[in-house]
Amino acid sequence: MSRRGWLAAGGTALLAGAIGPGVAAAARPAGEPIRLNLNENAYGPSPRVGQAIAAHAQGIHRYVDQGEVDALTAQIAALEQVRPDQVVIGEVLEPLGLYLARQRASGAGGSGGIVYSTPGYTALVDAAAPLGGVAVGVPLNARLENDLPALARAVDDRTLAVNLVNPHNPSGTVNDRDQLDRFIRETARRTLVVIDEAYLEYDDFAAQSAIRHVREGANVLVFRTLAKIYGLAGLSIGYAVAPAPLAEGLRKAGIGAPHSLNRLALAAAGAALEDQRHIQDVRARTLAERARLTRALDELGLEHSDSRANFVFFKSPRAAALRQHLAAAGIAIARPFPPLDDWIRIAIGLPHENAAVIAALRGG
Repeated sequence: MSRRGWLAAGGTALLAGAIGPGVAAAARPAGEPIRLNLNENAYGPSPRVGQAIAAHAQGIHRYVDQGEVDALTAQIAALEQVRPDQVVIGEVLEPLGLYLARQRASGAGGSGGIVYSTPGYTALVDAAAPLGGVAVGVPLNARLENDLPALARAVDDRTLAVNLVNPHNPSGTVNDRDQLDRFIRETARRTLVVIDEAYLEYDDFAAQSAIRHVREGANVLVFRTLAKIYGLAGLSIGYAVAPAPLAEGLRKAGIGAPHSLNRLALAAAGAALEDQRHIQDVRARTLAERARLTRALDELGLEHSDSRANFVFFKSPRAAALRQHLAAAGIAIARPFPPLDDWIRIAIGLPHENAAVIAALRGG
C-alpha cells in the first residue's frame, strides 16, 4: 500500500495510538538495556501529542508557514506571561552560541568568553568555540551547586554571556532562590545571563523560574526544552524567552524561522504544553521514584547530591567497577563527568526499572 493509501486507510489513527499512554512501559526488545543515561521522561508525552502528530501527518509535504510558528509562540507567551516578541522557538542554545560569538567577531572586540559551571552541559559553549568563543569554566561549590560568587568573579569586559543550568546537570542541585536572584540582577547589568531550565518542571516551577527577570526587563535569556518532562526528546524542540531586542536579533539571524522548524514537532509541542495535568502526573510519579532511589542510596551509605531533577547523582568509592556492574545488568547510565569521575548519574525510570537499579546497587 502506498503512503497515501495507508493514511487514507487509517494510518493516522494507528500513529495516534502508537504515541500515547503506556508506550514507555512497553516491553523492551530483547537485549536492549534499560535506558537511564540521558535523563529522558520514562513515562512518555501526553496522549494528546500522538493525536496532534496524526492530525498533521498529511501535511508533511508542505513547508512550515509563519502562522504555525506564530500560533505556538502566542501559546508560549500566554503560558509564560510575556509578549510574543520575547519568544523564540527552537532548540536555541547552540545557535545562540554561534550568534553571540559572531556578533563579537564581526565587531572590534575580537573573541569573548562564556562563563559556565563545570562539569556541566556545554552546548552553548561548544557552539561558540569555532568563532572564537572561549570557555571559562568555574567549578561547582562543595554542595555541587553553581558557585555564584566565583561565577561573578569570572565575568569581565570580554564576557559574552554567563550560562547557568538550574537545576544543574549533572548534579541536579538548585541554587537558593534569593541568592540566585541577586546574582542574576547584578550580573545582568554586566553581561547577558543565560539560564537553562531544562529540568525546572521537576522542582518548584512557578517560584524558581528566572523568566520573571525577563518580565522585569533584565538582560536575561531563559531556555526551556520540551525534551525532558514534556517527553519530546525525539522531536528536538524548545524555546527561549528573552528581551525583545535580543529575540528580534535571533530571529533576524534565522533562529526560529519557519524553514528551520518541523511541523510535527510544532504540533507536538502545542499539545504537550496544553496538557499541564499530564505534566503534574509525570512530576508526581518521578518525584516519588526519585525519593525511592535516594532512600536506597542512603541505606547503602552512598553520598549523593540534593538532586531536584529527574535523576540522582551519587559518589561511589568503586565507581569504575560499579559502572561495569550496571552495564552487565543491562542498565545504561550517564557517561563520567570529569573531574567528578567517582560520581555516577542515573536517570529516574519506570518503577520496575528503578527496582532493577536498586537491586544492582545492592549487589554491586
